[in-house]
Amino acid sequence: MTDTNHVVLIGRLTRDLGADERSFAYTANGTARANISIAVNRSAKRGDEWADEVSYFDITIWGKTAENLKPYLLKGKQVAVDGWLKQDRWEKDGQKFSKVGIVANTVQLLGGKGDGGNNENGGYSSGYQQGGTMFKPRPQTQQPAQEFDGEEFPEDIPF
Repeated sequence: MTDTNHVVLIGRLTRDLGADERSFAYTANGTARANISIAVNRSAKRGDEWADEVSYFDITIWGKTAENLKPYLLKGKQVAVDGWLKQDRWEKDGQKFSKVGIVANTVQLLGGKGDGGNNENGGYSSGYQQGGTMFKPRPQTQQPAQEFDGEEFPEDIPF
């Protein structure tokens, strides 16, 4: 069996993207990198009362996805993130440190006009996701439709 490392989160941005130099930058080879943080709320019952618990997650977005999202990632905006966990390790002054973060495969803007965004559909409009916009590079693999004259079925139909 193979190992699995997959994370799906829905939460709200804790700050605007681009608010400081560390949140959006380009690498030496010109690849865009965005660092965001989201707050994810969870209700838990403690005794007879329900209490909200908040967890904060640091997320890295790379490439064109980071560039396209930059104007839309504003504090309070709800996003869905699909990605994987990555552990960074470093040493400083003889002490070892580590931190687990999330690398995004896809980011979807959620919510509507009054939900922290300044666009009616919740962000950058790509037209293929209702209720939000999913950002993920998609390869162009669509092949042209074969012509069918109605007389005979093609022999490669799988049924």
